[in-house]
Amino acid sequence: MTTLSTFCRFTTLINPQKGRVAAACVLAFLLGTTVQAQSRNAPLSSSADSGRRVRVMIVTMFGLEAKTWLDRLGPWEAIKVPGLAPDYPDVHCNRKDVCVMTTDMGHANAAASTMALTFTNQFDLRYTYFLVAGIAGIDPSRGTLGSPAWAKYLVEFSAQWEMDSREKPLDWPSGFVAVGAKTPDALPKIENHTEVFKLSSALANAGFVLSQNVALADSAEAKATRAKFTYAPANQPPTVLQCDTLSDDTWWGGDLIGERARIWTKQVTHGKGTYCTSQEEDNATFEALKRAADAGRLDIKRIAVLRSGSDFDRPYKGQSASESLFSFQSAGGFAPAIENVYRAGYPLITNIVDHWPVWLDGVPAQLSEQK
Repeated sequence: MTTLSTFCRFTTLINPQKGRVAAACVLAFLLGTTVQAQSRNAPLSSSADSGRRVRVMIVTMFGLEAKTWLDRLGPWEAIKVPGLAPDYPDVHCNRKDVCVMTTDMGHANAAASTMALTFTNQFDLRYTYFLVAGIAGIDPSRGTLGSPAWAKYLVEFSAQWEMDSREKPLDWPSGFVAVGAKTPDALPKIENHTEVFKLSSALANAGFVLSQNVALADSAEAKATRAKFTYAPANQPPTVLQCDTLSDDTWWGGDLIGERARIWTKQVTHGKGTYCTSQEEDNATFEALKRAADAGRLDIKRIAVLRSGSDFDRPYKGQSASESLFSFQSAGGFAPAIENVYRAGYPLITNIVDHWPVWLDGVPAQLSEQK
């Protein structure tokens, strides 16, 4: 059965148009996994009461991020969940067991809404794949306006000590220092246990493999903004990326704080992470999901984070930091970033839904082994 199931997975995932051979493989695989699938229907813990089963839960942060999914994947059933954000009280689910929730923006909203979702008995999330999908600032040395990036590390920027840069020691590059440290280059002391999270590399790889060749949206305004940068990838069209994301409720901008974001990501991941996008929620969202996973309500290995660059986190040469910060709306990246989160995330969602018997066991090896 191992040989047959492996061939079947390869055939249906990589090239599903294999006629009778693919159909026979799918049938054989389904028959072979019936007993296992039935056993998985038993609760993982006493707290996981039966509820609506969900194959994919798309987690968005505000209305327009949700709208790009809601406009396309319906019809929807709206399910009111106690404890969600007042402006977004419903989870929307379609006939394929794909659901969309909106946390509202910032760490507090993200954590509270996610906890409300995961600890209600209205849903069975034990085998659910979560896709956190939203827009972000982007480092012009790593990406450009409209570029979607699959993260493997989530880094909390606010988990540092800080002094006003006007009062910092003269030889310090910024006013930031790791908690408990005396110099900016000292390694951080993990105290909050939310400073850094490692996501499933297998799922991040699968998302990247399935989306790396999708056609991405752009705008004339974004092209004009890019042209002001003298280096790539900032001045290039958007592409799908793999790089990491950093959370902070403070919307910041500028070369010096941007450089600290790069350094901090390297420090807290021990050199393994590469900063490229910045947002307000992801470490809080993941911590809430982690607590639910610890309670047996979901699988922590089934969480992916996709962020798309809506504005640059620092200026082009000749532009001031304040001009860069205040021009995010006119930069032209917002509309393509919203669209490209959908375009890059959709292939992963459809692959999960269309090949659910395979994904039920975890990320398929043919996708997860890609780098």
